[in-house]
Amino acid sequence: MLDALRGRGWTVATAESLTGGQVAATLVDVPGASRSFRGGVVAYATDVKGTVLGVDADLLAEHGAVHPEVARQMAERVRDVVGSDVGLATTGVAGPNPQDGFSPGTVHVAVATPERTVVRTLDLPGDRAAIRAATCAAVLREALSAVRPGGAA
Repeated sequence: MLDALRGRGWTVATAESLTGGQVAATLVDVPGASRSFRGGVVAYATDVKGTVLGVDADLLAEHGAVHPEVARQMAERVRDVVGSDVGLATTGVAGPNPQDGFSPGTVHVAVATPERTVVRTLDLPGDRAAIRAATCAAVLREALSAVRPGGAA
């Protein structure tokens, strides 16, 4: 993923909720990540999504944080907050309890590039750790696809 970013001359930032920084940590585990990774925002609380990332307050009030449009706005707006070309976002329910009427495993990931934004809704099985790990893997897969020239996103 980081090689693909460098190949395009792009940088990346993360906006994370249920993954709590796991996506950023996975990226910086790679030697040389500093050439592409700009930073991230862990917006775990719903209000932080609004105040720090600028997610629409009415959207959050009406639907809560577990919504595909929230993921879209997180990915698009973290690019401005951090000054990157690409934004990755995760939001959803890791469990063990439901949130905003959604069961654990309901997840939305988003990738915003200079070309377009893609949002995926997932229904992931497993316990809290498994859902968080699968969410991290899913957003990185989407990002790789989006960043490759002619990518799906």
